[in-house]
Amino acid sequence: MTAKAPRIRNKKARFNYFVDETIEAGLVLEGSEVKALREGKGNIDEAFARVRDGEVWLYNMHIGPYTQAHQFGHDVRRARKLLLKKREIVRFLGKAVEKGMTLIPLTVYFKRGWAKVELAVARGKREFDKRETLKRRESERDIARELARRHRRR
Repeated sequence: MTAKAPRIRNKKARFNYFVDETIEAGLVLEGSEVKALREGKGNIDEAFARVRDGEVWLYNMHIGPYTQAHQFGHDVRRARKLLLKKREIVRFLGKAVEKGMTLIPLTVYFKRGWAKVELAVARGKREFDKRETLKRRESERDIARELARRHRRR
């Protein structure tokens, strides 16, 4: 039995952006990149996607070097092609070209042996939106703490 490959998440994506819609896309990788991702050596915190010549490309995704690949390894920050159907690209592109919208990856994972990326059309949050999110999260935590405390008293 083999170990399950870890999911690589962009933890700050939902804090920094309002996510409108998500879509699953295939990821074109080299052999050493697949091995490195299975070891959990990936980072998508600064990654973004763009449509170029009718194809969607993922930029700034860091996949660390695979140690057994030696000199036959890969470029850690190269642009990687995303596999989407033409109608998905057209529908997604229509939303992505709106003012203030961007394409960001939320997670990278393996599904039936294939590398996939969950891509989102998102709008960047302003500073006051982030403060509001923090206040809401803190109040929800306080409520949950108080309910747990009252439940223990019984």
